[in-house]
Amino acid sequence: MKPRILTAGFFHETHTFVDELTRWEDFSVARGADVFQKRGDASPTDGFLEEAARQGLEVIPTLDARATPSGTVTEAAFEAFWVEFVERAAPELARGVDGIFLVLHGAMVTESHADAEGELLARIRALPGAGAVPIFGVLDLHANVTARMCTLANGLVMYRENPHTDAREAAQRGTALLARCLRERVVPHLEWCRPPLVWAPPGTGTGTDPMRALESYARSVEAEHPAIWECNVAAGFSFADTPDTGVSLSAITTGAPGSARDALEGGARLAWSLRESGHIVYPVVDEVVARLAAEPALTGPILLVEPADNIGGGAPGDGTGVLRALLTHRVANSLVVINDPLAVAALADAPVGAVRSLALGGRGSRQDAGPVQLAVTLVSRSDGRFVLEDSHSHLASMSGAQIDMGPCAVVRSGGVTVLLTSRKTPPFDLGQLRSQGLEPCGFAVIGVKAAVAHRRAYDPIARASFFVDTPGPCSSTLACFPWRRLRRPIWPLDPATSFSCEFS
Repeated sequence: MKPRILTAGFFHETHTFVDELTRWEDFSVARGADVFQKRGDASPTDGFLEEAARQGLEVIPTLDARATPSGTVTEAAFEAFWVEFVERAAPELARGVDGIFLVLHGAMVTESHADAEGELLARIRALPGAGAVPIFGVLDLHANVTARMCTLANGLVMYRENPHTDAREAAQRGTALLARCLRERVVPHLEWCRPPLVWAPPGTGTGTDPMRALESYARSVEAEHPAIWECNVAAGFSFADTPDTGVSLSAITTGAPGSARDALEGGARLAWSLRESGHIVYPVVDEVVARLAAEPALTGPILLVEPADNIGGGAPGDGTGVLRALLTHRVANSLVVINDPLAVAALADAPVGAVRSLALGGRGSRQDAGPVQLAVTLVSRSDGRFVLEDSHSHLASMSGAQIDMGPCAVVRSGGVTVLLTSRKTPPFDLGQLRSQGLEPCGFAVIGVKAAVAHRRAYDPIARASFFVDTPGPCSSTLACFPWRRLRRPIWPLDPATSFSCEFS
């Protein structure tokens, strides 16, 4: 008889400093057998399903819910997920399951639960039939991993790449470890440690230190310690005001309790020694654009990357900082993408070629200067759907391969082209532009609302790339946020912080 594995997905990266709330209707939900339709969509759920079939596991799906990074999840949304999960899971648990596999992010925050994944795991453990079964799962590299999560689960595997090109593969690794647990009849446990350290997303790319060195260290730990099945490095998600926000390390081990402590502390000390390399400050956008505008013959594409409006980090994607600079300095042949459903709707009855006066962007963040009033010419419109060009895109880890930006319009004003979307869509795949008739290689300057995850798509085509500071809710200057719950002291918010290490 095949081992029976109950599975669920509840995936959200929560930015607690934005005003919006994330409701149940903001989640895309697959229920019951529909979860199997995710096979082949390049998501972590796809990775689990493929590896489960390879390992000869019987998959019992409940529901898989995921939403784009955004504001705090409502309590009603969390409870709606829970009610549906229990409805499907309880009868199967009564019949008996051999394991549970969860697709999570690791940085979900609700109105009542700063550690939403820890709360979810605690509730699952309390269900009849789930108290002693192995629980494995997959987490995003930007998880704010907690001691509670590691106490309640047996094997949480994390992405190792940022951009997240390996989300599907991480889920496969986690599934293979669950199968190993059942096959060898050895149940591992998780050990965890955390230094007093937080990095903004731009400092967490795995192509450079500190994360490059930390991931290399983690692989050496696995090679040197046979009892450690997997060593995880969590960069953390710095826009969540929780007691557990920040860098952490964890190990899935079959060793005695505490046996991974020295290895984890070694990683924490390495992270501490490299802390400055993860702390990045950028020049003001107007200064950079002024220099570009002074070039006699501007050729590109040149990227203006604005982490402060990083859609993948929960920002609204309607910041006007780059647009204003391009207009002010009259930069020709430039392109920006702005999420603005109101502007798209205002063009609904306009024929292609029509000129309209629109208020663009600037509504989603109180840090922004507000909408830009602009006369634009309508170039095209579409339903906003596209298929990822790259199945390993960071976007696949969030949404699978089928992307829906909502109704879209392309407009032009002077030398600036603007793609207007109705659903904020992270710029992690060039199909976003090409599906709208926009060839990115043909523009001199492109504004990119991201921090790191755009690089797989955009770096190969870019002549140059400038990270710029703009007003927005994902600023790399972490001291500007109104922290209330974050444990203190923590570096760099408290520069005099000294090294220490918490352990589970």
